[in-house]
Amino acid sequence: MNQLQYESSPYLRQHADNPVDWLPWSEEMLARARRENRPIVLSIGYSTCHWCHVMERESFRDEDVAAFMNEHFINVKVDREERPDLDQLYLEAVQLLSRSSGWPLNVFLTPEGKPFYGGTYFPPEPSGRQLSWFQALQYALYNFRENRQAVERQGDRILQTIAQGI
Repeated sequence: MNQLQYESSPYLRQHADNPVDWLPWSEEMLARARRENRPIVLSIGYSTCHWCHVMERESFRDEDVAAFMNEHFINVKVDREERPDLDQLYLEAVQLLSRSSGWPLNVFLTPEGKPFYGGTYFPPEPSGRQLSWFQALQYALYNFRENRQAVERQGDRILQTIAQGI
């Protein structure tokens, strides 16, 4: 069930009617991800972000996409203006992972919060070398399940690089 209706952030409340079962960032969410051994989709944005609204309209309102996300991931929405700490950490992670940055910031995390894949705006259909959002979900899930050790190592390396300020 989408939990964003209970949040004070206007950005989070804008996503309260999505069929995606969004949760706010919390220790309880991380504990659930660990307990259920499910990867996390972390989507960070802000209320006046044009591409955040486009992706919400194109992907997060799509019933089939939402069903896939709800079945396989713990889905988390963060307002970058409320959590600049998370925004900065995962923005740096995506810059290291994909050489891109901006919003919406979409990051795939292990249940421990380690980033292993991410990007910014993903279109509903593939375009050139750009994966669609559904393809990105499938790619992240496949790697989480089939290449777990590599995913964990990559997440550790990314966090270590950020901690060292490189």
